[in-house]
Amino acid sequence: MSELEKIANFLSQSVVANTSKFAERSLKSIENQEGFGLTLLHVVSSTNLPISTRLAGALFFKNFIKRKWIDENGNHLLPPNDVMLIKKEIVPLMISLPGNLQVQIGEAISVIADSDFPQNWPTLLQDLATRLTNDDMITNKGVLTVAHSIFKRWRPLFRSDELFLEIKLVLDVFTQPFMSLLKTVDEQISQNPNDQGKLNIYFDVLLILTKLYYDFNCQDIPEFFEDNIETGMGILHKYLAYSNPLLEDADETEHASILTKVKSSIQEVVQLYTTRYEDVFGPMINKFIEITWQLLTTVSPEPKYDILVSKSLSFLTAVSRNPKYFEIFNNESAMDNITEQIILPNVILREADVELFEDDPIEYIRRDLEGSDTDTRRRACTDFLKELKEKNESLVTNIFLAHMRKILEQYQSNPKENWRYKDVYVYLFAALAINGHITTAGVSSTNSLLNVVEFFTEHIIPDLTGDVNHPIQRVDAIKYIYIFRNQLNKPQLVEILPLLGNFLQNDEYVVYTYAAITIERILTIRESYSSPTFIFTKADLVGSSEILLKNLLGLIMKQGISPEKLAENEFLMRAVFRVLQTAEETVQSTYPELINQLVSIVSIIAKNPSNPRFTHYTFECIGVIFSYTEKNILLSLVESIMPTFLNILSEDIQEFIPYVFQLIAYSVEQMPTLPDSVKQLSHPLLSPSIWELKGNVPAVTRLLKSFISKDPSIFPDLVPVLGVFQRLIASKAYEIHGFELLDDIMLTIDLNRLQPYLKQIATLLLQRLQSSKTERYVKKLSVFLGVLSIKLGAEFAVQFIDEVQDGLFQQIWSNFVVPTLPDLGNLLDRKIATVGALALLMNGDIVKNKYPSLLPMTLTAIVKCAASESVANVKSEFTDLENIEEISTFGSSFSKLASISERPFDPLPGIDLNNGVRIYIAEGLKKWIQASGAFANNVISQLDLETKSNLNKLVNMV
Repeated sequence: MSELEKIANFLSQSVVANTSKFAERSLKSIENQEGFGLTLLHVVSSTNLPISTRLAGALFFKNFIKRKWIDENGNHLLPPNDVMLIKKEIVPLMISLPGNLQVQIGEAISVIADSDFPQNWPTLLQDLATRLTNDDMITNKGVLTVAHSIFKRWRPLFRSDELFLEIKLVLDVFTQPFMSLLKTVDEQISQNPNDQGKLNIYFDVLLILTKLYYDFNCQDIPEFFEDNIETGMGILHKYLAYSNPLLEDADETEHASILTKVKSSIQEVVQLYTTRYEDVFGPMINKFIEITWQLLTTVSPEPKYDILVSKSLSFLTAVSRNPKYFEIFNNESAMDNITEQIILPNVILREADVELFEDDPIEYIRRDLEGSDTDTRRRACTDFLKELKEKNESLVTNIFLAHMRKILEQYQSNPKENWRYKDVYVYLFAALAINGHITTAGVSSTNSLLNVVEFFTEHIIPDLTGDVNHPIQRVDAIKYIYIFRNQLNKPQLVEILPLLGNFLQNDEYVVYTYAAITIERILTIRESYSSPTFIFTKADLVGSSEILLKNLLGLIMKQGISPEKLAENEFLMRAVFRVLQTAEETVQSTYPELINQLVSIVSIIAKNPSNPRFTHYTFECIGVIFSYTEKNILLSLVESIMPTFLNILSEDIQEFIPYVFQLIAYSVEQMPTLPDSVKQLSHPLLSPSIWELKGNVPAVTRLLKSFISKDPSIFPDLVPVLGVFQRLIASKAYEIHGFELLDDIMLTIDLNRLQPYLKQIATLLLQRLQSSKTERYVKKLSVFLGVLSIKLGAEFAVQFIDEVQDGLFQQIWSNFVVPTLPDLGNLLDRKIATVGALALLMNGDIVKNKYPSLLPMTLTAIVKCAASESVANVKSEFTDLENIEEISTFGSSFSKLASISERPFDPLPGIDLNNGVRIYIAEGLKKWIQASGAFANNVISQLDLETKSNLNKLVNMV
């Protein structure tokens, strides 16, 4: 069997559920062999293989390139010959591939270009540009697709000289052929209005040209495009107005046609020009406003036009931000037309929306939630309305209220038939009432012309407590609470919670899910936006938390045993997490049963991890239970769950492994002794393969540290442990974890055992400092030396460095540590490093005798740190990281469990991070001056006047 056949065989097995894990492991076992990446490409290009195998190959190649192309320092990990051949073959290969394979290989090209282009891939531009022709549109489409996959990288990047040099290099080669091809495509479309086949390929090319138009202009408007603005934007304007029945399928209602996609892409370019380049685009804006208005008032309500309507409204929103153009809308007649002709037709529920509610409820929820529905008509209308309202609140509010009164009358005339009008009425009121954006914390301010609490009493409570004409009415009422929860007081919310709890027993998927979402959000309301204190406590949930948990978990489990279906609704699991977190130890009696249910869920979704958010909150729930379980009971809880954890590790379910390691690490930290079931992991933990996946490293480091701290004798041979430290400290990505591990090694393991290795440890630290230091590395090294001074003594810290080479400490301290001390922004790091420097000053006889020249500069740095406002006055603000961090995909990044997060190591827990540090340093300096007498005065005499003055203030404060 050839290598290609062997890899193709594994790829074909990887798409079958019961062989996928074996196939993936087999592929990864050979991916380091020379030529592997090239063979994968040949599998993808082979027309003799099934498309499923080729697609699996394209996906594996993309991920292989992401993992293996370069290391963190930008060095290629593949053999030089593989790098050269992949770059030589990948462009012509992608050009020839069908669309679904092009997408995956295009992403791989983007990754390669990110590191290699332009310096290490100088042939790429000419290779692409020379393939463009005026007659072969199939090849043109492939070439442009490759180009877009590379140049779209520019869109989110920060401006820099390096970026602009790259863009200029591309523009010098591409702009002329680009504009020439744009004109040619325009001419060919005009000449072939009745040839459906040709029109489709011309519009395919036009779509990618439009995307490239955006790429080339995304950072700044190039001179070429400014000079050719009439030509370029003239063509784009033409196709916003273009229509041809040959390009539209009258029977298709869901999926956008190629013409609609082109128009949507054009609107993105027009919005970019309006927002960024109004100075040159200004004379043309009115023409685009006119055609956009015409488009919005004539396009049908079918879902296939949703993205076009959304992009068109986004353009009008961008226009209205500019006071000059807002005046077009700033009168009663124009605002009335906007309301009647644009907003109302696009916010009314369509039959397609009701079908989505019934047939795909989780998708309905995702689209409906704020921030999840960017390309829906309602979201675009809301953004437009918000912009108009910010410019003239009273005009917009009064115009809309007049229309809303008519809408309410229509509803009241026949509530059963006209229930959609109640939905629009509630929606528009909420859109008008919100000032600013809805954040995870809710709405912070509301329209002063509207009373949201009065509206709640009059129009929302009846739909919460009485019968409704459609379940969407009930959802609207629940969502209103979700939006305006901050405007309701705690007594009102206390009355609402049982109602929401009852909806968890509702048969309607969207109703019970929105109830869960709203319960979860209510439980996160804080006393103020900067407060860490929730308004709801465990006392508020006594008697209801167990029922809530039972209902929520019941809703999850009723989805069946399909891993994908079970994990579909992360909102329910997030609500379980929040109820557990709020209830704290009050539901401890149910923990064994809860753990069994959660472990059962983990076992099912492990068969095919599909929803990273659901997975995350499942493990957060286990973490909460661990954190509130009494230490003497935790052991039995861990023992019950270990078989599942060990199965996850043995099956190499990479999506779950970081979570498992965090939970085991936490349990090791808490338990008085280590059970054998946990202890057996200590040595496999040192295997290099465990540390290869980036997402594992923080969790595995924590677990290894917990083993060392709990029982250092587990590791009779320290060489493998120190090997892990060496691996971590050599890496820019993992250096922080290297220092964390070293802290535990130095402070936990007996120094007599460590003695033979101390010189090598110091050498490794200094070699990294010399070879590839980063600002972060220097800061962490300074903190580490502070830890040594505090815990093992200043003399130990000096000898630790001088062991490498006598006199080296002076260079390291003066060139790196002293200049770094005042720049330490992290308050804990600053405390450790500054107090460590103080220990060196007060207790370092070796410094006093061997390196007296270090003392004035050290004292200056200490005084500067202690006198700094950032130490004296900065308060540690609470940040709800759980609400900020977005867990959207499985991958190489680490997902930290907030429920069992590790506290940073603090060798001085008794000194608070703010004024306590200042007082401690002031007291220490005063003792040192008094004890050292003339010697101290001699050091002080070498300080500058400002430092002497600050030192005097410090000493006199205690």
